[in-house]
Formats: sequence, structure tokens, C-alpha cells
Amino acid sequence: MRAIALLGWLLLSACSSVSLNPTEWFGRGSPGPKMADLPELKDAVPVTTLWHANVGAAGNSVFFPAIAGGAVFAAAADGTVARFDIATGSQAWRAKPSGSLSGGVGADGTLAVVGTGEGEVIALSADKGEVKWRARVSSEVLAAPVMAGDIVLVRSSDSRVFALDATDGRRRWVYQRTAPNLTVRSPVGVVAVRGFVYAGFPGGKLVALSLSNGGVRWEGTVALPKGATELERVSDVVGLPQAVGREICAVAYQGRIACFDIANGNPLWSREMSSTAGLGVDSRFVFVSDDKGTIFALDRSGGTSVWKQDRLFHRKLTAPLPLGREVAVADVQGFVHFLARDTGSFVGRAATDGSPVLASPVQLDTGKFLIQTRNGALHAMAVRQ
Repeated sequence: MRAIALLGWLLLSACSSVSLNPTEWFGRGSPGPKMADLPELKDAVPVTTLWHANVGAAGNSVFFPAIAGGAVFAAAADGTVARFDIATGSQAWRAKPSGSLSGGVGADGTLAVVGTGEGEVIALSADKGEVKWRARVSSEVLAAPVMAGDIVLVRSSDSRVFALDATDGRRRWVYQRTAPNLTVRSPVGVVAVRGFVYAGFPGGKLVALSLSNGGVRWEGTVALPKGATELERVSDVVGLPQAVGREICAVAYQGRIACFDIANGNPLWSREMSSTAGLGVDSRFVFVSDDKGTIFALDRSGGTSVWKQDRLFHRKLTAPLPLGREVAVADVQGFVHFLARDTGSFVGRAATDGSPVLASPVQLDTGKFLIQTRNGALHAMAVRQ
């Protein structure tokens, strides 16, 4: 299996790797497409930085922070894992259980779990950061593990989902499917909802698994590979599936966005779309960032377009995060953009540390969210406080 990486600017194949400086890649002295200049904002909504901290650089990985038990858990490429107070950002502990890590943190009130590029899964106590157990999966762990009761769900890069016992890391079950020769190397994760696990896969498939034993409940088609070459036929589900009410939605690179009945997998609607970041949902809309830097709001009931915002062209956007009256999305220069939820117009902007934001914003509370940048800065922000 060969992988192409779409993490911001990193391109990988089985035989070679090319890492391009993001400043050069986005139009400064480069023949490639120039990213859009930022529009001037008037009467912007107030954005407050509640606190900021630093956990360490992400390197070529994407590190998602976790929120659990009144705390923020974050990790870095050098093997660091740290806990911060959710209200103040003060550090409770910092540990280094591994020489390197490759993905974000999964946490609950008891454990904080991380993974490595060698397929090691490490569980630390949430209160003190002590290593509780170590386990092995079949390949590198790019996505943050998911805590689901007494099970830790780990997605490996070779299209397998592992269910590990939260007590000792013992393997409960594993789900495996054959991957195409060429796939997107991205931190595509899983979600656990009401006793089932939902995971997207290469080839445009979305699968519902029983949390108890890994049995397949249903399989849906988000996108069908098409094209004359292997590269053209890459159509992998990216980001996290999003479940709201009786629906679950997912989006694929070079494919479609699609929503399904969460109970039986019956398709509800789909439309052509290509994303490398993923999507967000609220009570009325599905929001998605496409691979050109356009943000779409689609009606949840049928997928019709409500609005699109195309003035962030080639700014390598994260998945959007709905925040009530606004939608937040971050970019490769570390800016967080706020769009009006009902119209898509720009209503605010905030800066972080200037380094790319590759991980999607994480909800803290109503109107509050957390950003982790590539340089390791954690910014807790609030809109309209």
C-alpha cells in the first residue's frame, strides 16, 4: 500500500518524500497557486483569548487535543503529553512516555491515550500522567484514540480499527479491510455513538461496527473511485464522520459528501465534493471545507447549498466548527476565521502564533474552542464573550 499525504503541505509516496516550506508553497516565489489575501473586516465580532500554553511542535503529524474531566490533554511529536486546566491553561503535569508520537490524544476522566509511528499505544493516568499500560497495533497511529466506556478505539494507518481494553490494553477485537494500492495519508479517525463505531475508509466507504464485538452493522458508500489513473481514483473518507440525531455524514477526497441514516446506513443524500479536512454539523447545516479553500453550508435535510465562501482560496483550511451564531475555521498561517452561520459572510478573525493550524478547532463550551498549532501553541478562545 502506498500513501499520499495531504497534511497541509507534506507529500509522501512509498519511495520518496518531499516536504515543502509552507511559505514557498503558497505563492511566494513559487509557480504554484497563490493563496488569497485576507479581506478587511469592519465591525468584527469580539474574540477573546482566554489563555494560551505550549505543548511542543507537531512536526509532520497532526495533533488533536482532547477535552475531558475539566482538563485539556495535548501531545507533541517529541513524545510529550501534558495536561492543562480547562479554565486557566495552567499545566497540571507533563510527561514523556515515548521518544516520538504521531497523533493526538484520546482522553476521559481516567486515561489519556496516545499512539506512535511504530504502532505503540500508550495509556497514561489522567490525574498524574503515569504510564498505565502499553499495547501494539499493526501500523502507525495518525488519529487520536477514542475512549468509549471500557474500550479504547485505535485507528491504524493500514485500515484497521482496534478495540483495546481500557484497563490493561488487551485486544478485544480488530476490524480489518483491504486498502487500495494508493491511499490518502491523513489522521482519519472514528466516532463512537450509542454502542456503535463509525469509521471511514479508503475507497470511499463508511462502516458501522458493533462496539461490543466489531461486527459490521452496515456499510455505506460515500464516494466511488473514478478516473483513468491510480491517483485520479483515490477517493478516501477524510476527517471524522459527524453524527447528529438520526444522521451521520462523511466526506471524501476527490469524491462526495454524503449523509446516511445512522440506524441502517440507508443513504439520505449526497453531492460532489472533495475535501482533505472534513466537516462539521449543527442542528440545521452541514459545513465542509473543500480542498480549494471554499467553505460550504449545506442543508442537513437534503444537501442543498445554503451558501459558500470562496475568499479563503488555497489557505489550507481545517474542518469548520459551528459555534452557534458563528462558524470557526483555521488556516495555514495560524489565523482563525469566523463566518456568520446563516450567510457565510466574514464576521471576525483572530491570530495564533503564525504557524499552520492542521487540527480542526475543538469545542470547549458554548462559543468557546481550542486551537493547537503546528508549533505546539494551545489557544483557548471565545467569541462574543
